[in-house]
Amino acid sequence: MAATSFAALSGEFSSLLRLAAPPIGIAFRDVADIPDAAPIGGSYPASTEDGRTGAVSASCVFWTKAVDAAFSTVAEDHGNCSVGSYTHGFKSLGEVADKNDVAALVGSGWVGMEDFPHVPAVKDRPASIVYGPLDRMPVEPDVVYVRLNAKQAMVLDDAMGGVKFEGKPQCHIMAIAKDDQQIAVSVGCMLSRVRTGMSNNELSCAIPAARLGEVVAALRANADTERQVAAYAAADAARFGRTSPH
Repeated sequence: MAATSFAALSGEFSSLLRLAAPPIGIAFRDVADIPDAAPIGGSYPASTEDGRTGAVSASCVFWTKAVDAAFSTVAEDHGNCSVGSYTHGFKSLGEVADKNDVAALVGSGWVGMEDFPHVPAVKDRPASIVYGPLDRMPVEPDVVYVRLNAKQAMVLDDAMGGVKFEGKPQCHIMAIAKDDQQIAVSVGCMLSRVRTGMSNNELSCAIPAARLGEVVAALRANADTERQVAAYAAADAARFGRTSPH
């Protein structure tokens, strides 16, 4: 899909769902040098005793930074978060299993070691991942990431049907969208919410970029249905002396 198509779709998608934050594009690349997408750069904090550090505290933090400009990342940039390094395909489960952050999560009861093999992860190890505003991506994205509220998630599911609703860790929805070509919404996870500062009212959604045109068409077609149902419900509720916002 041409970049101009993604730019147009980004605007209509945002309008149809009335998004508070613009959608971003995420591209998994087999080369590290990406023209028009400068490396994230910056200095890393001191490493933990098990060697973890990176450009940000967790891979999901890149989702929030990409709203403003496109940039590229490599494995080392994601290295502070073992979970994100695993779900984004940079490291195998064996490479992160002995890290202290994994031990902390297991020790708290948040997740069991037996659960990790069942967490979706990107299958092909990338050389880099490019993030950026969807309407200004320098390369074609594999995944479209968007923050939704509960109503927006409802509207998306009504239009598409079959949206996968997932839990923790929320970053595994990247693999579901990229490798399985399925739309996935995560209710979020405490690990990510603290690190990203996401609103308590926000959910994360990953959409296969190749399906964005299909999604926009479905939302467009379903918009009148949603308006009719909202109008009926409001009129019916008025019989009881109250109306519902919509």
